[in-house]
Amino acid sequence: MASNTHLLGIFDDGAAAARAITRLRDAGLEGLTAYGPAPNHDIEAALGEPVSPIRTFTLIGALLGCVSGFALPILTVRDWPLITGGKALYSIPPFVVIAFELTILFGAIAGMLGFLTLSRLPRLPGLTRPATTLASDPRFSHDCFGVLIPCGDEAQRDAARAALEAAGAVEIRSDE
Repeated sequence: MASNTHLLGIFDDGAAAARAITRLRDAGLEGLTAYGPAPNHDIEAALGEPVSPIRTFTLIGALLGCVSGFALPILTVRDWPLITGGKALYSIPPFVVIAFELTILFGAIAGMLGFLTLSRLPRLPGLTRPATTLASDPRFSHDCFGVLIPCGDEAQRDAARAALEAAGAVEIRSDE
């Protein structure tokens, strides 16, 4: 028995896939991957994935943009003062527009870069290989849900197969 085998359970209902994921996690199996034609909140809740840190990237980018948006005109006015009509050189209201625009720009760019970094994109050919080819079932784009389970030994494989069968899997495949 290979140490990195995978089982794939195929379901025709998202609720059944969520039940299978719950049973698999209760059996102590980790590293589960779910596939489906549309987002399913039951499956997301059953997987128990943590909140994505992309919003942290966006916040940091937005704060840097805001600071840059105020620093750029303030430093420009400090180097090239232009006194017009006796008005103050460092008047904050005109600088708010630039700060707002750079907040949005830097936040959007940081969020996009965070997304690409965390999803390990781009996946260049030849540099990464999929762990298994089981997940390339075209039914996952149309009407079925799939749950992929990495199994380390025979006991995990038997526990995963039993949990998939108990949850009502339409088909169970292995990459052996």
